[in-house]
Amino acid sequence: MKENLKRWGIFLLLALLLVGLDQFTKQLAVEHLMGADRVPIIRNVLYLLYIENRGAAFGSLQGAQIFFYIITVVVLCGIVYVVHRIPQGDRHFLPLLLVCELIFSGALGNFIDRVRQQYVVDFIYFSPIDFPVFNVADIYVTVGCALMVVLFLFYYKDEELGFLHRSKEV
Repeated sequence: MKENLKRWGIFLLLALLLVGLDQFTKQLAVEHLMGADRVPIIRNVLYLLYIENRGAAFGSLQGAQIFFYIITVVVLCGIVYVVHRIPQGDRHFLPLLLVCELIFSGALGNFIDRVRQQYVVDFIYFSPIDFPVFNVADIYVTVGCALMVVLFLFYYKDEELGFLHRSKEV
């Protein structure tokens, strides 16, 4: 019980810090980039460019706020379930906890934007491949999902993940 409280305390504290960083960078974008031309960080490669994204990546699903609310709540609940099910005291699952932390924080950071203002503030633009403008929360989710694929394909064996679908012994 005590270890479970410690795990959730650390998880929520890290989420608070990561979401705080995301929200801080978005506020800086609003204050310094809104209405401005793109700002080069690395000319012809990386720019700061303010946009208000009312959809998903690549501008898809514009205005589908209810859909985004539902998906986000499902994802957040799924992550809470996984974190709760991870065996206590087993350091082998720290990478999975990290992945959950990143995805949870990124999803929550963008969810806050959607609820507060009906759009997500994006401001990082990678120009060589005309990549969609993104934000810090998007980086959390993307890195978390990529690491999850790597973990599930190359690090964890199927039998090690049995805790996700077996009932927990009381």
